[in-house]
Amino acid sequence: MIAIVESRADRASVHICEQLRTVADWETLTDESRPAADGGGSYYRIEGAELRSFDALHLELERPVDAFDCDPDLLVFASRHSGDTGALLTGHFTGNFGPAEFGGEDNAVARTCPNALARLLEAFDDHAPEGYEVGMECTHHGPTDVGCPSLFAELGSGDEQWDDPDAALAVARGILALRDVPAHRPKQVVGFGGNHYAPRFGRIVRETPWAVGHVAADWGLEAMGHPSANRDVLEAAFDASEADIAVFDGEWPVLEETLAELDRRVVSETWLREVDDRPLALVDAVESSLGTVDDGVRFGDRRDDSFVVVDLPAELIDTAEGIDPESVRAILETHTVAFATENGGSRVGSRVALPESEPDARSPEPRAAIIADLAAVLEEKYDTVTLEDDAVVAERTVFDPHLARVTGVPEGPKFGALANGDAVTVDGETVNPERVRSERTERFPVRSDGKDQ
Repeated sequence: MIAIVESRADRASVHICEQLRTVADWETLTDESRPAADGGGSYYRIEGAELRSFDALHLELERPVDAFDCDPDLLVFASRHSGDTGALLTGHFTGNFGPAEFGGEDNAVARTCPNALARLLEAFDDHAPEGYEVGMECTHHGPTDVGCPSLFAELGSGDEQWDDPDAALAVARGILALRDVPAHRPKQVVGFGGNHYAPRFGRIVRETPWAVGHVAADWGLEAMGHPSANRDVLEAAFDASEADIAVFDGEWPVLEETLAELDRRVVSETWLREVDDRPLALVDAVESSLGTVDDGVRFGDRRDDSFVVVDLPAELIDTAEGIDPESVRAILETHTVAFATENGGSRVGSRVALPESEPDARSPEPRAAIIADLAAVLEEKYDTVTLEDDAVVAERTVFDPHLARVTGVPEGPKFGALANGDAVTVDGETVNPERVRSERTERFPVRSDGKDQ
């Protein structure tokens, strides 16, 4: 159930709520127990939502949830957005990391609804009129005591947009899309740093399964002051966001030290993307056994809780990757829980976490399947590839410089031509490439104990 707050002092809010009342079949009710200025008088209800109007600006309201009869899970402020940002639909949470210059209390934050904000932005993307950007903002202004999780759904950023019926309708549809949406996700973070419009955190919300609660932008952190002296508001930001993990936009070493003392974990955007929706217990086990995401560990498609870390045949991996690196990475992704990478993640390594579960009759054990798939990659370059018990044996016919010299071919361009399969002429005699080729056999050891060298 959502509660929707209209401010009569905000004409964008009025236009949004006019559209709300138009696009749904609301029941009109009367509350004579409260003044009309404070949410009483005529109000409106449909399944999953209740709409009430107030005279004051949203940021001046405290505990507006008390005006609603519906016991809401989420409260939405239908609001204008002001700024030099052009046509914009945006959403954000409220609070003050420092002095309360625009409503609410100093060093206080309201309860968030990260999952609902993510859904609001998605709905804005679906309904925004042509020419309107969609984004999210950092935490700012009041109120800080709402009474339930809340967010601002805003239409901006000036007179032309505030009076635009199509844009008001888009915001109205976004608000209605929040009915029956849980306020929180199992995975959400608190953000620190960056500019007011939180581009990094917007990417996280849109492109990962993680949601973002409070965001203290650069200016908010500066207003807050030294982190160690403001532990209470930092703790409140995590508690109000139901999160234990933080993501930084920028470098904040003193803040990171303080969060570590508060037993809050700081992770990178890369970490969030790689972890995706995997259970954190599995992620912790992989990072403890194989290495960290920030050190290059990447996750495969297997989600097995029980795994074993082994070494794959490094020479076989290197050779296969030299032939088709994309296929080699896909092979490891398919068969592993996680795998190491090198060179900034551009190349796979030989150390992997493999599922420990017993294979069935239809599926080989993961290590054998990886070796078989890597051997198949070698077939692109070698004439024959054979899997033996202790090795992959690859054979090919290659240009032999020694035979070329014996035949009288001088080193230089003619060596290159023969290597490319072209015939050359030496002292009037034609030398075909077949005359200077020899069989070459390469063995790639694949010891069954997983300790190949």
